Amino acid sequence: MNPAKVLVVTVLAGTLSIGAALFGERWLAQQDLDLGRRGDDGRIAALPELRLPDLSGQPVASDTWAGKVVVLNFWASWCQPCLREMPMLDQLQRGVDPGELQVVGIAIDARQAVERFLTEHQVSYQILLGDTATVALARRLGNRTGGLPFTVVFDPLGRRVFSQTGEITAELVHTRILPLLNRETG
Repeated sequence: MNPAKVLVVTVLAGTLSIGAALFGERWLAQQDLDLGRRGDDGRIAALPELRLPDLSGQPVASDTWAGKVVVLNFWASWCQPCLREMPMLDQLQRGVDPGELQVVGIAIDARQAVERFLTEHQVSYQILLGDTATVALARRLGNRTGGLPFTVVFDPLGRRVFSQTGEITAELVHTRILPLLNRETG
C-alpha cells in the first residue's frame, strides 16, 4: 500500500475513533439522570442525593450537608496519594466552623481495611463507605478514569464548582476552597 493511502486510512480511522469516543461519552453522561442535574459537560452539576453508611453502619444522607461547602474525597487505604492529602483535609475541617464546611471521605475500600487504617491515622472529618455504585457516581461527577484520589467540591448552594482526579495541594485548597468560605486566600 502506498504511503498516501496509509495516511488517509490512518486519519479516517482516527477521526472515526474520536467521534465514537465523544458520542459514547455523551451517551454515558446522559444515563442515570436521577442522580443530579448535569452541566453542559455532562457531569453532575449539583450535589447528588446519596446515602452511604459510616463505619458504624449508620446511613448518612447528603442532605445533612445542605448550606455548607462540601468536599467529597474518594480515597482508599492502599492509595499513597490519598494518604498524603488526608492530613491537609483534616486540617481544613478542623480549621473551619462545621456549620460552613463538611469534608467527607468516601472510602472505596473494604470496611476492615478502613477501620485498621483509621485506628492509626484518625481524622476529624466524616468517613463513609463506598461501593461499586459509588465508583459509578464518582465517574458521573467527573472522574472519567476511575483514579484515586478524586475530590469534588460543592458550594453552599450545592453546585459542583471543582473536581480533580489526583492528589490535591495546599495551593488548591487556598485558591479553590477557602474563597467559597469567604476566607483569605493568601
